[in-house]
Amino acid sequence: MKSNTYKGYVFALVATLAFSNVYIFSKAALNEIPLAQFGSLWYFIVSVSCMAFALFNKKLKQVAHLTRKQVIILLTLGLLEIATTTLFFLSIHIIPDPSVTSFLGNIYPVMVMLGGIFILHERFGPIEILGGFLALAGAFAISYSGGTTLETLFIKGTGVVFFNAIFATTATLVVKAHVQKLSPELLNLNRAVWLFTFSIIMFFVMDESTVFSAEAIKNTAIGAVLEFIAILTVYYSFRYIEASRSSIVQSMKGIFVLLGAFLFFGTLPLRHQLIGGFLTVLGVLIMALAQAGVFRTKKKA
Repeated sequence: MKSNTYKGYVFALVATLAFSNVYIFSKAALNEIPLAQFGSLWYFIVSVSCMAFALFNKKLKQVAHLTRKQVIILLTLGLLEIATTTLFFLSIHIIPDPSVTSFLGNIYPVMVMLGGIFILHERFGPIEILGGFLALAGAFAISYSGGTTLETLFIKGTGVVFFNAIFATTATLVVKAHVQKLSPELLNLNRAVWLFTFSIIMFFVMDESTVFSAEAIKNTAIGAVLEFIAILTVYYSFRYIEASRSSIVQSMKGIFVLLGAFLFFGTLPLRHQLIGGFLTVLGVLIMALAQAGVFRTKKKA
């Protein structure tokens, strides 16, 4: 039992490291090419990677035995992933510093925690809730722009991140509820095919150019392979640990993105954004430690 838990955390950590770099390479690519052009190339590579891995692991045979309910689940997840991923890359494109986007994304584990309580009946105590409150407070500090009206209160892109977190949480809870019967390889392939199809449609609707620079291809290819690894290992982590615990580990990506953004782009968040970012990390760490039982008092014999 303990070894399975360790496996879950290792998969979550690998996903965190891989996904941290997705922020960096997607930002680099989106600095050069439009979103629809970017998505068509990105998800072509992800789809090929998913197909090759599913064939290698002989997981495509499951397609022939899917029940009506499982087909509906895959369809639902496909639509959710289109909304989630489009909003994610849109936020990367809008917000100049990818580390700010990543820190703001720490509202996601808070939403997963709430979803785990009310939908999956996972248990959270007052300390976890305190951690969630700190994470939300940090997110507010990051997004605050000093304005006095609703339009100017938050930095541009905050609403996009918020709705991304809602759709991502919904998709996470659906996957967690069904990952034991649908393999991670099939779930990853389903996601990639839906996103590639949507990207191709948008590519032609937007009448984008078919010309890609070498630098854009390089950044897109590296980022796409990293996303393939990140999503696959996230799904594997759901098999061994609770969705909330996996998402808490993933929320540490903000630290890695902060370092990567500074090295690649020479950018750092503003002081209040940096404080808010570390506050979100502190919040999710408290949630993680509370879930691990660190704050529980031992009963006297």
